[in-house]
Order: sequence, then structure tokens, then C-alpha cells
Amino acid sequence: MALAVSLPPARVPGRRALRIGPVSLVWRPRVALVGLAGVAVLVLGLALNVGIGEVRISVPDVLITLLGGGDPGQRFIVVGLRLPRSLTGALVGAALAGAGAITQAIVRNPLASPDVIGFTAGASAAAVFVIVLGAGFGSVGFTASVVGLPLAALIGGLLSAFAIYALAWRKGVQGFRLVLVGIGINAMLIAVVEWLLVIAQVTDAARAYTWINGSLNGRGWEHVVPVAVALAVLVPAALVLAHVLGALQLSDDSARGLGIPVDKARTLLLLTAVGLCSVATASAGPLAFVALVAPQIAQRAVGAARPPITISLIFGAALTVIADLLARTAFGAELPVGIVTAVIGAPYLLYLIARQGRRTRA
Repeated sequence: MALAVSLPPARVPGRRALRIGPVSLVWRPRVALVGLAGVAVLVLGLALNVGIGEVRISVPDVLITLLGGGDPGQRFIVVGLRLPRSLTGALVGAALAGAGAITQAIVRNPLASPDVIGFTAGASAAAVFVIVLGAGFGSVGFTASVVGLPLAALIGGLLSAFAIYALAWRKGVQGFRLVLVGIGINAMLIAVVEWLLVIAQVTDAARAYTWINGSLNGRGWEHVVPVAVALAVLVPAALVLAHVLGALQLSDDSARGLGIPVDKARTLLLLTAVGLCSVATASAGPLAFVALVAPQIAQRAVGAARPPITISLIFGAALTVIADLLARTAFGAELPVGIVTAVIGAPYLLYLIARQGRRTRA
């Protein structure tokens, strides 16, 4: 007579099932701890950055003011004058990191960030076009304004993404092919930007040069709103679509065997990533390597198989705010924040290229 043996349910180390009514979730303590640590670093960086200026304000006073306390003078300085800059940096960094996490996951390549494969360059070329030649479109209202610049960057990013995707398509998209095509398109778009700067008037060229280096100087609440709206719309969409990212880590045939509409899912996720990086680029310029570095740091911090979107958003925001803090304090004169992110990110890009080369030889 056979005996029925009841086995305990299998458990994955580091994960715990959490049921709330009819909803079943997976509780990952490590992810939660890393996320909380990232938020703490972000809040501290914001407080330090907001406190810097002709009138120094301590971190406790900044935090008290942000929570509704402080005297009227401090509230005016913190909320009215300084907070928009840091908040713009945090939102832009989050948007770029989210775009990078999505792109790296769907292409299955850590080098496939928007600023390496041409999405950001497309947004930059369109935005510089508006800055340099926008006056010629004044009759239709298409000028280098708060509305026109994000719209132009979004269109430029979408067009460059379409061109890269179409040229990389060969009965599907292989990650390495998309990276190579993207690098080529990126070089062409950089050449377009340089040509626009050559033909521009001196004042327009100066504005464009400041912008393409990535700067948060002079940012106000009018720069916060477009990125905040984009994040409010596109991040939930990305999180809803993210359930297919695990399957997309497999080959296309394996993902299709699991019932995943690979091409549709990849296209929707790609459009979401392009929207995020385009609006971020329009608000602060092309902040180099944030989209590359933040998702990779987040992936290694949580020990995941792919860049986690939520943690990448937090790390991208913290990285940009800290880079802006260094740009303002560490070099004797204030630098554009994009220069600091480039100094941080370029060595990491070389490391990733070398790492990919070792894997290929193995």
C-alpha cells in the first residue's frame, strides 16, 4: 500500500510569499533594504544640495522646512529658490535610470543604455534644432520653450529609436546588433548637433552648449512639472509591462513558447524607455551615463538577474543629485552636472566593455 507523502512547498532563498486578501506578492527583504538605503542617500543628498548657497542652511533645518516648518525666509529660499533644481535633478536621474533599466533588460545587454545606442542623441539633436532654429517656427508656436523643447526631444527620441530598431531588425532583434547600430546612429546624430552649433548664432550656440553638457543651473518649477508628469504616466506603464521582462531574458523562441508576444512587448517597453529619456533630456540636457550606470549598480545591489526598475529609479535619482552636489562644491567652480556624471560613468563603460569581451572569448 502506497503512502501519500506531503512535501513542504519549495522556497526560494531571499524570497517570502506575502498574501493580502486575494493578492499574492513576493516579499524580498534584500530589495526592500536596498531601496530604503537608496531613499536615505537620496534624501540626504537633496538636503545637502538644497542647503548650499550664499545663505547656508543646515541639513536639519532643510528637512524641517521641507516638512512644513522653518521661518518664512527659509521656506522661500528652500522651496521657492533651491528645491526645484535638486528636484529636477532627482526626477531626471530617475527617468534616465528607468529608461536604462528597461532598455538593458529587453536587449539583454548591459551596454544598451539610451545614451550609448542613440536614443538620447536623437532627443538632443531635436532639442538643439529647436534652440538654434526655433525662431523660424514662431508663427506656429514651435519655439524653444517649456512646451516646445520637451516635445521636440520626444519626437527626436522616437525617430532615432525607430531608425535604430528598423536597421537592427533581422527576423528579430539581437542585443549586440542593436548596440552596434545604435552606436553608429549615435555618432551620426552627434555630428548633426555639431553642425547645428556651427551654423548657430553666438547666443544660441552658447545656450545650446550649456544645455548639451547637461546642466541643472537655473531650473525652476516649470522644469519639474514635465518630468514629473512623464514619470507619473510612464513609470506605472513600465511596471505593468515589466511582468514580461523575465521571459524576455530568454531567447525569443523560448519567450514565444511561454505565450509572450515578444515583438509587441518589446516595442511597448522600448516606447516607454524612449519617452522617459526624451523628456529627461529635454529638461536638463543629456546627462551622460546615468542610464548606463544606475541600473547596473541597482542590479548588483539586489543580486537580480536583470536591472530592477524601481531600485534603478531610486539609484538614478540619488546619483544625479550627488553628482550635482559634487559639481557645485568639489572643483572650486560650478560645473555642469553632465561633466561629473561622464567622469563617473566613462570608466564604468570601459569596465563593461572589457567584461563583455572576456565573456565573448570564454
